[in-house]
Amino acid sequence: MSTVELTKDNFDEVVQGEDGKGFVLIDFWAAWCGPCRQFAPVFERAAEKHSDITFAKVDTEAQQELAAAFEIRSIPTLAIIREGVLVFAQPGALPEAALEDLIGQARKLDMAEVHKGVAAQKPSQN
Repeated sequence: MSTVELTKDNFDEVVQGEDGKGFVLIDFWAAWCGPCRQFAPVFERAAEKHSDITFAKVDTEAQQELAAAFEIRSIPTLAIIREGVLVFAQPGALPEAALEDLIGQARKLDMAEVHKGVAAQKPSQN
């Protein structure tokens, strides 16, 4: 599967997925960024290998509002959203083996536990 261009207009639709249980890897990048260009083929190969995951790219120059919402300060930055929860965000281009390991770890997350943790952090409305 090829990557999807993520914008503020299609963000919710892409991240939620068809079943509301979206699993999305997001590459925040810019055309002028050397490390971003080096990471792009690694990201593309992973997208081809993992067709059950949505791989999305955010051009931080064109989508400044979206980059700001994620507080992107350095690119490339890789983020993972599962079932509407940001479960990983870290700057830096990853080698292929590290990206595969990260995808494996994200797949193993117990999302019921993650959602419980998120709910516990929300202030109660009394």
